[in-house]
Amino acid sequence: MNTRLIAARVIADILQDGQSLTAALDHALLAVETSKDKAFIQALCYGVCRYFYRLDFILNELLDKPLKDTEIKALALVGLYQLKYMRVKPHAAVSETVLATQKKPWAKALINALLRGYLRQQVDLEQKADNNPMANASHPKWLLNRIEQDWPDQALTIFKENNQQPPMVLRVNRAVISRDAYLQALTDQELAATPVSFCDSSLVLSKPVPVELLPGFHQGQVSVQDTAAQLAASLLDVQVGQRVLDVCAAPGGKAVHILERQPHLKKLVAVDIDAGRLSRVQENLERLNLSAQLLVGDATQPADWWDGQLFERILLDAPCSAIGVIRRHPDIKILRKPGDIIALQLLQQSILEAIWPLLASGGQLLYATCSILKQENAQQVDAFLATHADAVEIVIDASWGIPGQRGRQILTGELQMDGFYYALIKKL
Repeated sequence: MNTRLIAARVIADILQDGQSLTAALDHALLAVETSKDKAFIQALCYGVCRYFYRLDFILNELLDKPLKDTEIKALALVGLYQLKYMRVKPHAAVSETVLATQKKPWAKALINALLRGYLRQQVDLEQKADNNPMANASHPKWLLNRIEQDWPDQALTIFKENNQQPPMVLRVNRAVISRDAYLQALTDQELAATPVSFCDSSLVLSKPVPVELLPGFHQGQVSVQDTAAQLAASLLDVQVGQRVLDVCAAPGGKAVHILERQPHLKKLVAVDIDAGRLSRVQENLERLNLSAQLLVGDATQPADWWDGQLFERILLDAPCSAIGVIRRHPDIKILRKPGDIIALQLLQQSILEAIWPLLASGGQLLYATCSILKQENAQQVDAFLATHADAVEIVIDASWGIPGQRGRQILTGELQMDGFYYALIKKL
């Protein structure tokens, strides 16, 4: 088994077949036995996706003509990533990557020449990459332009944060244990964490660890969830006896957090169009000993699944480009296309229109995305308010995020958070 070849095949699945990094990597790791090898393959795959546009630029500088074989191209990128970003000794990186071409002997000399060529010309090649905007930021040109257009003053910081490894953040289930008590449990296990001042359930770990090592994880004391996502439950402000709807609910982190904060609801209904993803909501509910009604359904067609009773609170975690969570899913930079944004905007609009009648008078709808693009966020909410006389924005007053034309935007990396958007709308 050659770990570099496995990593290259994962990258090839992304580049050639459009598979997500998560799906391709999960499938590939089934055949890997040791945790050390799994960690190495994962580091290679995430790293190549994270710095794909820089590595691809350098590779093209080294080539006389483009590589048609996607797997060999991916292997070259894996080799370059090791030489630039990993603590692998150069001779080992070159020799082991060359060895991975064993089933394609014609590529052996090519990979060897490319990697050795990089080592000889490294300073010059890196300088050229620094001078190329797309390679320097390691983002596709269209996304580079969109972020600079929406956030001209913060764009450079966003590009940098998108290329960083994110922290592992915990959500303490305060229904069963206080955050201070859980922090002490972590300390007892020699796991360091820092409380988040503006979110009473959040702890940021100093170093990521497997969930099996988290005290009380299987007993429902804690979950893994970014601080930005944890803010949804407090913003929704659910009350005793209310009916709550979570639309596009999978994998269920926000739904279970709502139940943790307010266990005395009349009902929480979680809807998602994907039955497979909805099963993850059920798994989360069972681990945390919570209950909700789960429905497989199309959010744009509530007549197919709604029982006709109004909801006092609705969480719409809208399908989006996920540009705000690129640091957790770096393959988004490769897979997302500019045309996707318009299609997603239309879908978001359709869901908002379809779900709004399900909200009771005086009720509140929280519109949320993990995007930083204004087209999916403030502009979307502004357009909705302009066409609905019975809708009014509730201004979110907080110590986090940037107040916008509508709602509040968290930019990637702000206070260690993922990029998220929230807008709170009340029905008159």
